[in-house]
Amino acid sequence: MLPLMHDFTDETVLVFGGGPVGARKARRFDREADVIVVSPDFADSEFGDAERVRAAPDAAAAADWIERTGPALVVAATDDEALNEAIADGARDQGALVNRTDVDGDREVGSVVVPATVRDGPVTVAVATGGTSPALSKHLRERFETEFAGVGELAAVTGDLRTELKARGVPPTERRDAIRAAVRSRRVWKALDSPGSKTRQVVTDVIDEHTGDLS
Repeated sequence: MLPLMHDFTDETVLVFGGGPVGARKARRFDREADVIVVSPDFADSEFGDAERVRAAPDAAAAADWIERTGPALVVAATDDEALNEAIADGARDQGALVNRTDVDGDREVGSVVVPATVRDGPVTVAVATGGTSPALSKHLRERFETEFAGVGELAAVTGDLRTELKARGVPPTERRDAIRAAVRSRRVWKALDSPGSKTRQVVTDVIDEHTGDLS
């Protein structure tokens, strides 16, 4: 499966299943999309701001829900394998992506796997195991959160300085080499780990060594 970023702005994510898995999926997409969760019952879990609809659709009713709501993504998270299969078929018929939570390994065309995700400012790190080991995905996500704390700040700073270098007329190759030196610098990463440190100044110092004075 090929990793891609998808913009869910003003899109709908339709979740079938109100158990813990459905709740987790609802929370996962709540910040990016309008989420609707359809289920006869809802677990004692947090569903974010998702709209919860108490209903027990069969295959035909599920297809009707998909047609009426026009979702970009359909999540089949019920405890009924046959119903999940029907939901997936209905999603594909409407041209929607589908995430089946009861399937590991090989998946059908149009299927997506939702990765474990770490966000820090403009930086997004995602890891997936193809659905085979959610526990490993979670563990790696937790390691990324710890080991790469501050990367959002580094991305913002180097982005600003890259723009400044371009405005100064620094050649593209020299610009690229200077930014690469900054993001690979031990001094910079040490500054990110140090409370109260002036990361921007440290990055600027490293870039200055390659291009001249930016300060």
